[in-house]
Amino acid sequence: MPDILVLYYSRHGSVANLAAQVGRGINGVAGMAARLRTVPPVTAANGARLPDVPGEGPPYVTGLDLAECAGLVLGSPTRFGNMAAPLKYFLDGTGSDWLSGTLRGKPAGVFTSTSSLHGGQESTLLSMALPLLHHGMVLVGIPYSESALATTRTGGSPYGATHFAPNSVDTPLSADEVRIAQHLGRRIAEAALRLQGWEQ
Repeated sequence: MPDILVLYYSRHGSVANLAAQVGRGINGVAGMAARLRTVPPVTAANGARLPDVPGEGPPYVTGLDLAECAGLVLGSPTRFGNMAAPLKYFLDGTGSDWLSGTLRGKPAGVFTSTSSLHGGQESTLLSMALPLLHHGMVLVGIPYSESALATTRTGGSPYGATHFAPNSVDTPLSADEVRIAQHLGRRIAEAALRLQGWEQ
């Protein structure tokens, strides 16, 4: 069964919660499965090496995850209107995948969480979309036929799923945020089914 890679970095749990809902949307499409992965934190300080497997949550992403995926969904908290450094660090190391076309022709989407409603959600989504375009991926957004985009008073964007988390602690997703995140996962899984073998 083809996997859609849901790859994210989450500091306080909000992005992880969105990732779970994107995964539910993917798993709701017959013949597709979500593969959740994360990236390790980065630090400027020299210190002890991180364990090969995180203490909790999904495992760290590997090159095999990229090679085997039928699509990719990236998630990150917002850092000054941009993706967080750990996700950027991982993407900066995918030059060999870019050269070999590992991700070319596969569908992709993005999601984010911010602690302020106007904290750069859409610019963060766009910052994650740029490397996906360089990899030759097919970007999948959320159309306004998803009625939650018109009613949400929390997160949600045609560029990707978003979450408004006003507290630094884990903030539950709103019903609209859940619906939009699942819609994103479902659309990417459906696109992957249609795009299989397109550029081979």
